[in-house]
Amino acid sequence: MTLLMTRTLRTQDLHSSLADPILDTMNFLNEITSRYPGAISFAAGRPYGGRFETAKILTYIGRYIDELAQSGSSPDEIREALFQYGPTGGRIRELIAKSLREDEGIDVEPESIVVTVGCQEAMVLAVRALITGPDDVLLVANPCYVGIAGAARLLDVTVVPVDEHGDGLRCADVDAAIEAVRSRGQRPRALYVVPDHSNPSGTTMSAPTRQEVLDLAAKRDILILEDSPYRLVSPGHPAPSLKALDRRRRVIHLGSFSKTAFPGARVGYVIADQRVVDPAGKTGLLADELAKIKSMVTVNTPSLSQAAIAGMLLECGGRISQHSKQVAAHYGEAMQCALGQLGEWFPAGARAAQGVHWNKPPGGFFLTLRVPFRAGNEALTRSAEKYGVIWTPMSYFYLHGGGYRSIRLSVSCLTTAEIKEGIARLASFIEDEAERYEPITDSRFAGEERA
Repeated sequence: MTLLMTRTLRTQDLHSSLADPILDTMNFLNEITSRYPGAISFAAGRPYGGRFETAKILTYIGRYIDELAQSGSSPDEIREALFQYGPTGGRIRELIAKSLREDEGIDVEPESIVVTVGCQEAMVLAVRALITGPDDVLLVANPCYVGIAGAARLLDVTVVPVDEHGDGLRCADVDAAIEAVRSRGQRPRALYVVPDHSNPSGTTMSAPTRQEVLDLAAKRDILILEDSPYRLVSPGHPAPSLKALDRRRRVIHLGSFSKTAFPGARVGYVIADQRVVDPAGKTGLLADELAKIKSMVTVNTPSLSQAAIAGMLLECGGRISQHSKQVAAHYGEAMQCALGQLGEWFPAGARAAQGVHWNKPPGGFFLTLRVPFRAGNEALTRSAEKYGVIWTPMSYFYLHGGGYRSIRLSVSCLTTAEIKEGIARLASFIEDEAERYEPITDSRFAGEERA
C-alpha cells in the first residue's frame, strides 16, 4: 500500500512580506464589511457606482471599433486588436497622450507612455526599475497609500517616511530626510507623493510647494513619483500637476482611469519620458525599460479593457474632465455633506473638549477625523457591530507607527442620505467610546497628535 504524503508549507518558508501587517489591513476591512452587511461603510475608497451604465461598455467598444475602421484598419486587423495579445507598451498610447494634452497640459510623446493594469502595476514597474540594490531607498509622504507601501514591501525596497503636516508635505522635511539617508551611506532614488486630495489624509499640495518640490528634486538629484487619481473627479480647477510643471524630466507620472472612467477596466498608465543611456552610449526612454519589466509581469494590458477606455476617450474628444464633470459634482456634494454633518454633530465650541477634530478637503474621496480614543481594529469592530458604521483606522497608513487616534472617512461611494445616517451613527459611537476611553499610557503613543 502506497502512503501518499501531502506537502505542507510553513509560513516562515514564504516571503517575509506575507507576514507584514500592511498586507492584512484591507483583508480585515473586507472581513468586517462582509460580517456586518447592514453597516454604512466609510471605508471603501471606490468610485460611486450609481452613475455606471452597463450598456455604455458596449457603446465604448463599438466607438473604438468604428475609429479603427475609419482609420483604415481591415476587419482582420480589428479582430486582432480586440482578441489578441497587444503591444506591451499598450495599444491606446496616442489617445492617452492626446487626453493628457487636452486636460492636463502634459505634452509627452506616446512612446513615453506605458499602459498598465491599473495604477498599481505602474507603481510596481517604476519602483522595480529605480531601486537597484539594498542601499537604494524610496521616500514617501507619511501617512501613505497602502498600495505603494505594499508594493515596496513585496519588492524588498526600503521605504523612508516623510511626515505630513496639517497642510501637507513640507520641502524642508523632504530635504532633511534626503540628508539623513545619504549620511547613512544610502541613496534616495525617488519621492512618492499624491499631490491632490491625497489618500489617506485628503491634503492637497499648494501651488508654491509644487514648484519647491520640483526644484528640490533637481537640486538633490532625485525623481518624483506622482500619483494623482482624484484631480479630475473633484470640483473646481486643480493646480497644475507636477508633471505639467516638470521641465527637467524629474517626474514619473502614475495615472489611472479607475476614478475618471470605471475601475472594472483596470487600465492605468505611467509617463516615463526620462532618457536612459546604456554603457555603449545608446539612448532610449525609461518607458522602454518599464515595458521590459511589464513583459515579464502581465505581458500586456487586456485589449478589451483598452478598447473600452479608448472608446470613452473618443466620445469625449479626449477631454475626460468633461466626461467626469457630473461625477466630480457628486463627490464635491458628498464631501460637503459629510463636513456639514460633522459640524452639526460636533459644534465648534465643544470640539476641543470632546477631543474631536477633522480637516476640510475641498474635494477628493477622503477626510481625516481625530478622536479621543485609540481607533484600532477593536474599536472598529465595536463600531460596526453595535452602531452599524465602518471606517478605516489611520494607523493602517503610517509606516513606523502613528495615527492611533485618527480615522479615515471615505465619502466616495455613498449617497447623501447614507452619509447623513452614517455620520449620525458615527457621532453616537464616538460619544459613547469617549466615555469608556482610558488615556493611553504606552510611551509610544504619548503626545501623538499626527494625522
